[in-house]
Amino acid sequence: MDDYAQLANSLRRKYGYETSSHEQKRQSEAGIEMINHDSDSIYTAPVLVGTPPQKFNLILDTGSTDLWVPTLLCSTCAASIPKFNESASSTYTPSATIVTIRYGSGSVQGTRSQDVVGMGNFIVRDQTYLSVTRTSMNLLRGSISGIIGLAFTPIAATGATPFWLRLLEANQLKEPSMSFQFTRFLDDDLAAVEEPGGIFTLGGTNSSLYQGAIEYLNISATPSFWLLELTRLTLNGLTVETTPGIGSLSAIDTGTTLIGGPTRDVRNFWSAVPGAQALTGQNEGFFLFPCGSKLEVTIAFGGKSWPINSTDMNLGPSGIPGMCLGGIFDLALGSNIGSSGRNPRWVVGDTFLKNVYSVFRAVPPSIGFAQLATPGQPGATPTTARPAATTGGPSPIIGASRHLAAPLLSLAIALLATSSFL
Repeated sequence: MDDYAQLANSLRRKYGYETSSHEQKRQSEAGIEMINHDSDSIYTAPVLVGTPPQKFNLILDTGSTDLWVPTLLCSTCAASIPKFNESASSTYTPSATIVTIRYGSGSVQGTRSQDVVGMGNFIVRDQTYLSVTRTSMNLLRGSISGIIGLAFTPIAATGATPFWLRLLEANQLKEPSMSFQFTRFLDDDLAAVEEPGGIFTLGGTNSSLYQGAIEYLNISATPSFWLLELTRLTLNGLTVETTPGIGSLSAIDTGTTLIGGPTRDVRNFWSAVPGAQALTGQNEGFFLFPCGSKLEVTIAFGGKSWPINSTDMNLGPSGIPGMCLGGIFDLALGSNIGSSGRNPRWVVGDTFLKNVYSVFRAVPPSIGFAQLATPGQPGATPTTARPAATTGGPSPIIGASRHLAAPLLSLAIALLATSSFL
């Protein structure tokens, strides 16, 4: 029905019929079903572009701002990837402005364009986006056709106000927020390439998907990324020594699969896992650990510590007998992210976000976490942040007792807009 409604409204606009002011100003929310790709590697949702609308599965990415889709002119895109036919859209407006966007996993290039963009029951008539004609090899796969950025305007390579903020400015959203409940298929050997991904709620929260209060934590008053300070990280009941202050700045990023951190802190973490070892070469930045080890991890950004399911910390067999790939990697090694104080030192992706109900709120600028509603859902009951158990002495701290060369695995989908990290 949403697709047909957008098609009808597009036809009205095409022939000069204005839609009612009630429709333009109607405040609402939309619960949009996501797709889980490759056992939790990435999550997408359907987005409609053009008149009549063409449907694309785009990555929901709070770690970037730009919206882009490949066009039929994309020579480096796989033939199987759905592409936008610009000539078939009566509302497509091209330009000669060429833009390149660089991510941790590659880059895209195209021209700055405008067209009708719809998602759920929402429509923006003149959304600026990138019509992509070139990508890095193998950047896209399966039915994934691009990205819809859900961060803030200052980091947009195209300079465009993102789709979700356009809706907010037009007073279309019931609440100035968007929220996520992600599914887990990492531990399901029978999982298909595409599985149900959970619910993305645009314009509010879905109270049936979480229980208890939402812990809201303020971000910068002039936001760019969705940034919080990591206040505590524990492993098997022990506190991991992490860098405080600016060194704890963390991007909460739905478009990233794993958790990346600064070299020293990541070394501290893995030095506390018996038998853990660093990878080198093209896998520099990642660690292996004995598959039989159970990593009980919690992470806090405020007053609550949120458990991460041990399944999410184990990415599976590495090819070395008895050794598995860990879900926390060294973000600094193997990347071209600059050293500016504006840059996050941690990037916290779906390895953590599967375990909570997460809310990204524009007014006031904040991020919220809550316990998932159903025991069978990914996640666990949060615990109030507290000193780790001791035997009467000071709280045990995991320090950098063992220096490990840390890795960055090229297969990791780390969708970080490095053009915005200056």
